[in-house]
Amino acid sequence: MTQITVSPETVRTYQREGVVLVRGVLSPAEVAAAAGAIETVLASPSSLAQVASGPTDPGSFTEDFRRWNDVPAIADLATLSQVPRIAAELMGSPTVRLYHDHVLVKEGGTTQRTPWHQDQPYYNVDGRGVSAWIPVDPIPEAGCLELVATTHRGPWLMPRTFMAGEAKWFPEGTLEELPDIEHDRDAFSIRRYEMEPGDAIYFDFLTVHGAPGFPFSGRRRVLSLRYLSESARHAPRRWRTSPPFDGMDLELPAGAVLEHPLFPVVWPR
Repeated sequence: MTQITVSPETVRTYQREGVVLVRGVLSPAEVAAAAGAIETVLASPSSLAQVASGPTDPGSFTEDFRRWNDVPAIADLATLSQVPRIAAELMGSPTVRLYHDHVLVKEGGTTQRTPWHQDQPYYNVDGRGVSAWIPVDPIPEAGCLELVATTHRGPWLMPRTFMAGEAKWFPEGTLEELPDIEHDRDAFSIRRYEMEPGDAIYFDFLTVHGAPGFPFSGRRRVLSLRYLSESARHAPRRWRTSPPFDGMDLELPAGAVLEHPLFPVVWPR
């Protein structure tokens, strides 16, 4: 495996824009392992799995969360690959913890768009974190995840359910609403890329992002790995987060470092 060197300019771009593409993060063997792990997840979904597309959609969009504890290949990729080291370098964090993994699969022909959103308002953590969005299939630019540069600077924006648009997390009116990006896309600095299997988009938990459907003949299978910086702290919510960590408020107080078996330090190893 060729070691990826993250240049100072790449780090500066990430810290300035909250998003950067790093090519060839996973080796061909690791891509094959990730693809096999995704198929395992699809064949045996967890209680957190959901279909995030409507019944009339000609394709389908399936998600599952927190599978590293029962799918060894995901655990290996999340902890032993180059992904966490690169996360640490981009965030400038001396250590990183694994937060969770997220499998996302849009079958060919899926029309459902993933709405624009930030991730962090759905979570039970405060402080910086980063996601690595890693496809195991070739992705045309028109089918890629889309991210709005510099939105990681804030503010936090209202999280809503993807299908019904409900404010299940923060009460109505307590956070600023997302702008209507689709109404005037040219007004925003949107990043998207043509990607090969094993490339990774790294983006801050607060970076606004969304994704088109996948009106192509192939599939868009993605393993997203989420990491916490050394500054991250537990932030219990009064509601069930997405993904949920039920009972964590009984084990870690508010403001605590996330020293827990569910959030192992994965860099340095």
